[in-house]
Amino acid sequence: MVAGLDGSAAVDGRVAALSNAADRALFVALRAEADVVLVGAGTVRAERYGPVVLSEEQSAARGADGRTPTPPIAVVSRSLQFDWSAPLFAAGPGPRPLIVTCETADADRRSEAAGHAEVLVAGDAEVDLDAALDQLADRGLRRVLTEGGPALLGELIELGLLDELRLSIAPVVGGDPLPIATATESDHPGGRSLTTFDLADVRQEDSHLFLQYLTRRPHDAR
Repeated sequence: MVAGLDGSAAVDGRVAALSNAADRALFVALRAEADVVLVGAGTVRAERYGPVVLSEEQSAARGADGRTPTPPIAVVSRSLQFDWSAPLFAAGPGPRPLIVTCETADADRRSEAAGHAEVLVAGDAEVDLDAALDQLADRGLRRVLTEGGPALLGELIELGLLDELRLSIAPVVGGDPLPIATATESDHPGGRSLTTFDLADVRQEDSHLFLQYLTRRPHDAR
């Protein structure tokens, strides 16, 4: 995830203005390590996602490990409202994208989605992210890189499903009033509980900071 000094996670709905060359290189390197990229539908639309693109060396290294040359992208969506002509859904040499939805998603849209991606159903009225991760793991996709957006990242954190957070801090203020993660309304009498992270690494390039945090918890079953 990328944010400005004021915590803004985008500028005019996109993250490009918050990134630099070092951040883009890290972005690609993390994708090269992942088995699958998990992303929310809103981010796919806003950033007009396409398939993952890696260098020849990165793809060769993945092949040597018995993995696909590039990881597939899995999109979380209940509405299934997509522009099917978008680059992500265009037929190409990379792995077919996946769409993670729920049982109550519109049947006609599910049928249409199946013509452009592999559809996974996890949950009834809403997408069950824990079940979705289990389904991805059943396909051998165990190392999951999530690229947000804020609602998806917030839910993963609240459910205790996030192991590591990579955060790039750009030396700018004035972006969109949108944090990197948003929390859902809590019905718990004590309100929301905080998730604590331990700082594992800090790097600097020009005036950008690159932070690695590990989720602090007593036991991680996953």
